[in-house]
Amino acid sequence: MYILEILALCFAVAIGAAVLAILALFVIDRVQTSDAIRRNYPVLGRFRSLFTTLGEFFRQYFFAMDREELPFNRAQRDWVNHTSDGRGNMVAFGSTRNLSIPGTALFVNAPFPPIDDQFASSEPRVIGAGARVPYTAKSFFNLSGMSYGALSMPAVRALSRGCAKAGIWMNTGEGGLSPFHLEGGCDIVFQIGTAKYGVRNDEGGLDDDKLRAMAAHDSVRMFEIKLAQGAKPGKGGILPGAKITPEIAAIRGIPVGQDSISPNRHVEVDDWEDLLDMIAHVREVTGKPVGIKTVIGSREGITGLFDAIDERGAASAPDFLTIDGGEGGTGAAPMPLMDLVGMSIREALPMAAELRERYGLRDRIRLVASGKLVNPGDVAWALAVGADFVTSARGFMFSLGCIQALKCNKNTCPTGITTHDPRLQKGLVVEAKEQRVANYAKGVIHEVETIAHSVGVAEPRLMRPHHVRIVQPDGRTVLMSDQWPRASIG
Repeated sequence: MYILEILALCFAVAIGAAVLAILALFVIDRVQTSDAIRRNYPVLGRFRSLFTTLGEFFRQYFFAMDREELPFNRAQRDWVNHTSDGRGNMVAFGSTRNLSIPGTALFVNAPFPPIDDQFASSEPRVIGAGARVPYTAKSFFNLSGMSYGALSMPAVRALSRGCAKAGIWMNTGEGGLSPFHLEGGCDIVFQIGTAKYGVRNDEGGLDDDKLRAMAAHDSVRMFEIKLAQGAKPGKGGILPGAKITPEIAAIRGIPVGQDSISPNRHVEVDDWEDLLDMIAHVREVTGKPVGIKTVIGSREGITGLFDAIDERGAASAPDFLTIDGGEGGTGAAPMPLMDLVGMSIREALPMAAELRERYGLRDRIRLVASGKLVNPGDVAWALAVGADFVTSARGFMFSLGCIQALKCNKNTCPTGITTHDPRLQKGLVVEAKEQRVANYAKGVIHEVETIAHSVGVAEPRLMRPHHVRIVQPDGRTVLMSDQWPRASIG
């Protein structure tokens, strides 16, 4: 009997200790600011990190999934996570990437690359030299469009602050300009979507007075007219009513709590001529550089733009052209559009660069690449093709702590990035995440410069298609300059 009493006492003490430990972990997880999952789901959230760590050991016995998950595999996300944390990205025992997949880009290392003191940082580049207020962009890597509304308030605040720390621009997305975009003091690209949120009149058309008000902000450096985005080419933006708070409704100029579905195109733009008219109008009203964002569906389609510019003269051209890939993006969209419509950035970008060269517009139109370009190799490839700038959206979402839960459109994002649920937003601590955003941007820039150095040039924009080899179906590689001979000069 005495032994049973001792055992019962020991069991009670063990249970008590376990409860105290759980309570302690609960408090620690609620207080810490670095991990949104643990902050929103105390104690239970720790299992995700545990399983992720154990997965590295079990994977070799059961299956290798580092490079298999979609839309972004674990290797890609881990690189962003390590870089955002400020940790090193050194790896051992060789690449886990399958280098025989057709289309894989491999960089041509120089036999005698520049020595370390011949390394140069990328120079700023002017956009819209003919505008009344041109923009000198400091960085070749920047934040792509994501709207306040699609993103939460703390996410936009952290991105704004982080972009300012990294010296990169921030695109508002089509949802208009909020105070949170301006909070960090970074350069802003104001995107004009088909619904013209933030600059619309009562009928849904452009309001010139609101345009001037947006341009009056010193931080707003350029305007981007969105024709299409990779998530849904040919369809307007979709914001569920659950995400439209009174504040977001006021910023966008729409009713509270009702689904907001943008037109599938600008209703006043029927052809390329109309588009050039709209570009000229926005540039005249704002005095700032104006570009367009689109997804290429065919060579004939995008050639129409260059033909129209050729007829009117170079001064009529957009100051920049953002090419988004049809691989899908951060926006909610019907699966057929996300899966099946629009060219991949891997085909569309070289095509746009080649047309820009052919029409002699390299110095007039700056080319911006977007579409699943989250790691240094992706960015370096785009610059070698001929892009002047690269923008990323989902890469920066990963830097905020996104775990690819695929809940972006449901207001239930567990990391607080794409939800307006105050409880879930508490997991995203702005002061902690802004530094991760800056670290990610700086890390990409540094490693792209490292790739450029390896191929034998002083800085990334000096890379050309002959510095890249593309894997063919038979396993051999060919120079990208042989595939796209006119994509880039030099």
